[in-house]
Amino acid sequence: MRLSLLASALTAALALAACGNTVEQRIGGAAVGAGTGAAVAGPVGAVVGGAAGAVSGPSVVRATRRATR
Repeated sequence: MRLSLLASALTAALALAACGNTVEQRIGGAAVGAGTGAAVAGPVGAVVGGAAGAVSGPSVVRATRRATR
């Protein structure tokens, strides 16, 4: 039991360490998505919008950076 818990924690730590640069992008995208979803559909929209914003946040940031160059 302890070995599987340790292996899971190590796997999660490695996965989170690999996405260090996109963490800010995901947090920002989740915040914007949650705010927009809350305005449109209430609490359920906030949850769905936050999830969608967190998933699509980094690609939106990359696209806007390319467009402004």
